[in-house]
Amino acid sequence: MVWGRRRRVRAALARAFPDEWRHLLEDRWAQWHTLDTAERAHLEDLIRVLLVDRYWEATRGFRLTAQMRVLIAALAALPILGLDIDYYRRVTSIIVAPSTVRLEGPRPAGNGLYTDEPEAIIGQAAHEGPVVIAWDAAEEQAARPESGRNVVYHEFAHKLDMLEGAVDGTPPLDSSAAYHRWVEVCTLEYERLRRGEAGDLLDPYGAENPGEFFAVITETFFCQPLPLEAEKPALYSVLRDFYRQDPAGRERHARAGQDPPPWWEWPSPRS
Repeated sequence: MVWGRRRRVRAALARAFPDEWRHLLEDRWAQWHTLDTAERAHLEDLIRVLLVDRYWEATRGFRLTAQMRVLIAALAALPILGLDIDYYRRVTSIIVAPSTVRLEGPRPAGNGLYTDEPEAIIGQAAHEGPVVIAWDAAEEQAARPESGRNVVYHEFAHKLDMLEGAVDGTPPLDSSAAYHRWVEVCTLEYERLRRGEAGDLLDPYGAENPGEFFAVITETFFCQPLPLEAEKPALYSVLRDFYRQDPAGRERHARAGQDPPPWWEWPSPRS
């Protein structure tokens, strides 16, 4: 089975990225235009891997097209552009619904509690299960990053949070210093959000629990990096160091028609 997966991935990477897929991203994903040539090439590789190495499924009665899969895969690939495909090793399948999904039946509600109240959602990441995405939300948010919302970034951030077991708002970090800095900065901003003192940039839903906080700040980091860097530089810096990306710098250079510098030439983060 492992050899079969490897053959599929090798075969996918050996084929040229279709022009029609590239045109789709140019037309329907606003952030494609902030990426430089090397970033686009790497992202195209990640898209191809996600398309052939994960199981894609539509909800009953919905037709899942290649264009839908490509756009969702592109959005999912952006957060790991500076990391590695192995960060999505717990993503085994991606289920796409046409629109809002209604959850019913008993399920965890956080803090050890359960609920059976019906709930309408546009996305979900199960701990040992699939990622569920509402297509209409994903399509609209891909075109409008200024909204600060992106269900694909949000749900795949949950999968990064789940890598080490507990959903605690802390993704895998590469040193104890990075861990302590993450906890210090994120705890401060999380508590501000819970008290209603964080301003208007972050979605208040992030105050639900630390896991939702990480998913919300990931959305903001990729959708509204310049305001996040300006308003919350310490939070921006820990996200930049984890994701190994500088989307604020990327946006500035894209607007100026320049390629951003490599990550090792980034300026020291402000506190």
